[in-house]
Amino acid sequence: MPVSSKLNATLRAFIERQPLFFVATAARDGRVNVSPKGLDSLRILDDRRIVWLNLSGSGNETAAHLRDTPRMTLMFAAFEDAPLILRVYGQARAVHARDDAWREHVERFPEMAGSRQIFDLTIDLVQTSCGTGVPLMRFAGQRGPEELLPFYEAMGADGMRDYWRRKNLTSIDGRPTGLFGADE
Repeated sequence: MPVSSKLNATLRAFIERQPLFFVATAARDGRVNVSPKGLDSLRILDDRRIVWLNLSGSGNETAAHLRDTPRMTLMFAAFEDAPLILRVYGQARAVHARDDAWREHVERFPEMAGSRQIFDLTIDLVQTSCGTGVPLMRFAGQRGPEELLPFYEAMGADGMRDYWRRKNLTSIDGRPTGLFGADE
């Protein structure tokens, strides 16, 4: 398992070709969360930094976990072509629309209804493994543009805030996500 402290050009190109990645976080105690992510929601800023735009969902575990422990792992797997698994480990923080860094980062992405946070990951370890146990599968397309984004567009800004209050203020372990400020 080759290990490095940063990405290289080959790994950057691999990440940019992947239509899917997984994010894993955990607080010091409680449940570990692993979530699949897609759409045009990830940007490599340099060999030691990645940001990704997080859309709304039925939970907000990643934000809650990072408030307790800033550890994050991103995993990319080749489902087509040559086998490869890439894990990127580091320290991350949530950037919200109220934060100064929001504008700088959000402009990197296409406008997407339901945008909730941007996660900013500073890489401290990069690991690859063979990936020969990962099945070969063909990418058929993203579901978000036809299903997810229209769902959030129809809510409007007020509806989105109400949705966040109902579903995104705490993790499944009861930890606050910080969505509306320090105490929430």
